[in-house]
Amino acid sequence: MKDNSEEMFPLVDEEGNITGAATRGECHNGSKLLHPVVHLHVFNSQGELYLQKRPDWKDIQPGKWDTAVGGHVDLGESVEMALKREAREELGITDFTPERLMHYVFESAREKELVFTHRTTYDGTVTPSEELDGGRFWSLEEIRSNIGKEIFTPNFENEFRKLNF
Repeated sequence: MKDNSEEMFPLVDEEGNITGAATRGECHNGSKLLHPVVHLHVFNSQGELYLQKRPDWKDIQPGKWDTAVGGHVDLGESVEMALKREAREELGITDFTPERLMHYVFESAREKELVFTHRTTYDGTVTPSEELDGGRFWSLEEIRSNIGKEIFTPNFENEFRKLNF
């Protein structure tokens, strides 16, 4: 498997207003074209946080543990539509109520994203897709004790610190 480099993404300003469009390949080649993504932090009622394991074939941060749901907003999609689609595709979750937490710009050597971060509490069945290398619920203490050990994506660690879970 690999990502479709021709997939079309909207380009946005720092408030999320659409300013154009570009392919996934163009957005991830170091161009720093700002494009929107969604993150969903999935907690269970015991307060544990679900993390997904990124597969080794991913072009960015392969093999690392990451936010439960993360994905790009496709051209023509709203943030809410992308959040519901990604939760369904990645974890098989369809019945949840997202709470918007924040949005911010994340920049790495390869890309620049406008991240719309949400959380939800969910006790139903989680079924990770073949796109992922599985996943599991972690206690917040277990996450805190592994920060900085190259286990998690830098993006997840930064967001976890910002949100102060």
